[in-house]
Amino acid sequence: MEKHSKREIPSMLNKILDRDVHLTRSVVKCVEALPLMKKLRKHYKMLEISCHAVPWITSILAFIWILNNKNLYQMQVNLLMALILDIIIIAILKAYIRRRRPAVNDDPFSLGPDKYSFPSGHASRSVLIFYFFKYLWPVSDICLLSILIWIFAVILSRLLMRRHYILDISAGIFLGYIEGMLVSILYLESETCSNLIYWITDEKLDGAEYDI
Repeated sequence: MEKHSKREIPSMLNKILDRDVHLTRSVVKCVEALPLMKKLRKHYKMLEISCHAVPWITSILAFIWILNNKNLYQMQVNLLMALILDIIIIAILKAYIRRRRPAVNDDPFSLGPDKYSFPSGHASRSVLIFYFFKYLWPVSDICLLSILIWIFAVILSRLLMRRHYILDISAGIFLGYIEGMLVSILYLESETCSNLIYWITDEKLDGAEYDI
């Protein structure tokens, strides 16, 4: 049985990747030398979790059930759809490209393609969330500013935790914006979202003994 040959990387791409590694290491070294960053190091893990897909999807599903607010159905369903779309796109790209992370990944949520580095799912997801709340479900400028600060903190933490290279994050930012535009095309109307949630919850109630 023949062994699969290792993929050959074109020389030009190899040079770009080498420069990306060098630039990332230089930036990380400079940032870590700042006294303030040493104090903020303990918050990196919290930032990682705050932008992970699992807590976001779980929270949206929980809020749909707990709040049960028809005025929020459109936002909740479309945001859920956007996050699932992001997961699919990032997983496919990571599985195909298979670029190794700068360091060993100890993220307990890291499974399958997520063990790879390119592109950054945290970068794409955070930018997608910003796009969603700026263009699709507009919120106040103060909220948008808070989201921007959060995005910057998340992206910086990904570098300092050695989860990604600069090229990974740049690609993630670009993909997040493209995903946002795609979601704007697929955006579901309020009535459709309400009917979808009502159908799901109604299916659960129909089988109950107390249903009349």
